[in-house]
Amino acid sequence: MRLIELIPAHVRLLAAGLAMIALLGGVAVAVWKVQDWRYGKQLAEQAHLQAESLNQMMLAAAARQRDEQDKRLALEQRLQASDQNHYRALSNAQRDQGRLRDRLATADLRLSVLLDATTVVSNGSMPATTATGGMVHGSTRAELDSAHAQRIIGIADDGDRGLIALAACQNYAKEISSLGR
Repeated sequence: MRLIELIPAHVRLLAAGLAMIALLGGVAVAVWKVQDWRYGKQLAEQAHLQAESLNQMMLAAAARQRDEQDKRLALEQRLQASDQNHYRALSNAQRDQGRLRDRLATADLRLSVLLDATTVVSNGSMPATTATGGMVHGSTRAELDSAHAQRIIGIADDGDRGLIALAACQNYAKEISSLGR
């Protein structure tokens, strides 16, 4: 007689069922563990790809930001150079106007205007005929007094400043609009 035959049939059946359940449970745990490893590997790969993608996006954004900063710096340098040129032109014009005013004030320089030879003057102090046109020494001229000359120089100075400021504004607008392209 064998030891197995001593165990009642219903207990043997129960033991065989428990062994089968234990075997299936072991297989299920093994399959579960294999799936866990596979899914873990897939999740790790996805996390790596996501991190790599984010890194590439950050590098691209940083490169774009550097490009924009370089463009802005170049624009600032061009605008600063332009401002210096316009400031120099304005300073030169103001210096020249100041010299002209000083020369007018010291009577070192006199402003004169050409008189129209065809105009008839009622008091007769001007000759009726003069030499033919042009800016030659033979033309009839009238000297302006110092106050009027100063006013004319002031008007010319204001005009020069306005033209220089306009040129500066136009240059600024051109530089800014070229940035958008």
